[in-house]
Amino acid sequence: MENALFLLSKTLWLAVQPDNLLVLLLLAGVVGLWLGRRGARTLLSLLAVPACALMLFPLGDLLLQPLETRFDRPALPKQVAGILVLGGAEDAQLSDRWQQPQFNMAAERLMLLPELMQRYPDSPVLVTGGSASVLNPQYRGADVARDWLESLPPLANPVLFERDARNTWENARQSARLLGGVPSEPWLLVTSAYHMPRSVGIYRQLGWQVIPYPVDYYGSGLRYRPQFAGNLRDLVTAVKEWSGLLIYHLLGRTDRLFPGPES
Repeated sequence: MENALFLLSKTLWLAVQPDNLLVLLLLAGVVGLWLGRRGARTLLSLLAVPACALMLFPLGDLLLQPLETRFDRPALPKQVAGILVLGGAEDAQLSDRWQQPQFNMAAERLMLLPELMQRYPDSPVLVTGGSASVLNPQYRGADVARDWLESLPPLANPVLFERDARNTWENARQSARLLGGVPSEPWLLVTSAYHMPRSVGIYRQLGWQVIPYPVDYYGSGLRYRPQFAGNLRDLVTAVKEWSGLLIYHLLGRTDRLFPGPES
């Protein structure tokens, strides 16, 4: 069941994510023109509207804003039971190609870790991240994180690497398995700000107390930015996360539709 859901989610997302969908509709319009279809010109004309809107307006920012402001970064407590870092910052295939750790735009998830380890030298660290790729599952994010941490001056914290999780739900499940069960004391949870609501909802659903520590902000505060590529990137990120929130809640994987700070 888990494998079927994973494959279905990856396949459907490839077809409906905004950038791919725009290209597929554009291709359909061009083919329609060559075949003399009456609606092809209308389709291409309609596609020009969202394309211009994406070029001129930060539509992704509008959707990212509530995600990234859902949890404020808290004042760090004096002690935490552990530090949990969600994978996704690593480019495992590129790291293997060049034989050195490579990271993507979410690198802050890991870059902040040495500072937190110095602050909490007695707290264990768990970095969770396998492969979300269907075609190349052999490249694991946790392996890149391990290589990077081993290149730094050693710190006192014991560090565990969970390398089998393929998505956020499995991040939580596999981490609990690695620890021998859901911890009873709060752990500090580090992930991208836009990803924090869904992550917190999952861990709460499993009964795992977490202290959200958001990093890696994408939104520019609805700032006007006439840039097609950047606006499209943010839109894809936001649509994927809002879709994940809805689907995970329907599957019973989060404690509510839009998890927020506990009252």
